[in-house]
Amino acid sequence: MNIVRWNAFPLRSRELDQVFDRYVLPVPGSFATNGDDWRPLVDIRETQDDYRVELELAAVDPKDVSITLKDGILSVSGERQFAEDDESGRVHRSERHYGKFTRSFRLPEDADADTVRATAKDGVISIAVAKSAKASAKEIQVELA
Repeated sequence: MNIVRWNAFPLRSRELDQVFDRYVLPVPGSFATNGDDWRPLVDIRETQDDYRVELELAAVDPKDVSITLKDGILSVSGERQFAEDDESGRVHRSERHYGKFTRSFRLPEDADADTVRATAKDGVISIAVAKSAKASAKEIQVELA
């Protein structure tokens, strides 16, 4: 008599993984809820001198990215074009997202709108917004009356 391990799932493990990958577990943050086609992933950091927003935008030309700051809202928008230059074969799987995107972030009140800098390197757009000098903490001495 051979002992056979019981499998509760009728589908083989690999097939089940494909079902979950395709229909149940999309990549977090990859689908937009604001009518755009996708949402790039973002990291937001605060240093002593500024606020930094980094967006993962592989295969997006920095010239096709628009960055605006109005009324304390930093908005980044653009579009990743679908490359149809290779018509020699069929696509069996495509996991990258294409189309328009928009991400918006409310900046703190001490963000200085006049000092926004944006750079692009290795598929990441980095935006730095300096903190206002007038909004920095100030120590107040208590005087004896």
